[in-house]
Amino acid sequence: MIEKIKALCIKYRELIVYIIVGGMTTVVAWGCKFLWNFLFFGGTALPTVGQNTVLSVVENVSGIAFAYPANRKWVFQSKNPNILAELISFIGSRAATWILGWLLNMLMVNVLGISVFISTMVVSVFVIVGNYVFAKLLVFRKKKPEAEP
Repeated sequence: MIEKIKALCIKYRELIVYIIVGGMTTVVAWGCKFLWNFLFFGGTALPTVGQNTVLSVVENVSGIAFAYPANRKWVFQSKNPNILAELISFIGSRAATWILGWLLNMLMVNVLGISVFISTMVVSVFVIVGNYVFAKLLVFRKKKPEAEP
């Protein structure tokens, strides 16, 4: 039984570590977002469109600042020597999921009147899945070994 568990952990190591790092990234991003909301917007549950946009940017920037080095080192174990190009690709992919998250958040909070706290949790599911797909397929993709002639 222990051997089967070890084999599963090895097989799904990347996904398991992504879930852990993603959870930590979520705590950092939400912490920054809700702290900003509390400090600058009085902890409102229904921020204005402008406030909601600021909160979304704070959440995304803090999430990227934490997530890139953690994903590079622990999740995807990248050895890419071109860190700047990889970082730019990472930021670009996160910008795409930020737009999705921002639009969903605007719809939920500013159109449907759902609390920013609830919408943040719901939207995060879509963003986290999108972030993994982009990171795996675009940012940290493994290069296939070249065949010898």
